Amino acid sequence: MIATLEGTLEYRGADSVIVKVGGVGVRVYLPRSDLPKLGNIGDKVSLYTHLHVREDNLSLYGFVSSEEVALFKNLISVSGIGPKVAMSLLSGLSVEQLATAIVGGNIDLITQVPGVGKKLASRLIVDLKSKLEQEWKETAAPLAPEDSDAIAALTSLGYSLREATQAVSSIPDSPKLSLEEKVRAALQRLSGG
Repeated sequence: MIATLEGTLEYRGADSVIVKVGGVGVRVYLPRSDLPKLGNIGDKVSLYTHLHVREDNLSLYGFVSSEEVALFKNLISVSGIGPKVAMSLLSGLSVEQLATAIVGGNIDLITQVPGVGKKLASRLIVDLKSKLEQEWKETAAPLAPEDSDAIAALTSLGYSLREATQAVSSIPDSPKLSLEEKVRAALQRLSGG
């Protein structure tokens, strides 16, 4: 299997890139959040990869970190989650946010990713919680389930799910903050204030 790929960035699309390796252009699908991290056309890139084999298709999925590819492999091991849904999850939430949401049982946050409903989010939590608990429990700050309303408010204002989640998770934890105060504080962080 192809575990890593190193070459020259030849093309960048909406959800994939072409990396030229030894005279051959290889299409690699990436989470949308990773595309800007690769640099400019002509730059050297190095990616962790997963070759997904189906009877009618070979697809190469790439990631900028080993944590991403490990979580991707865990996600596609869940019944009903294919590479496209897994890429959508990794595009909408950072690795830490997604792992923390799964470990914490935060269905509301997971279902804010386009294409993921409550049934699929529940299956993710049931199937992966114990697998991810040891790896991610200490490394990521937990996001309270009640913060999902603030995240939903920010996404309805046009912010990406990733931006909204990062802004809300950076607010000091206080049970006295109302929804409006959380949204206001998150907007200040998003505007650089």
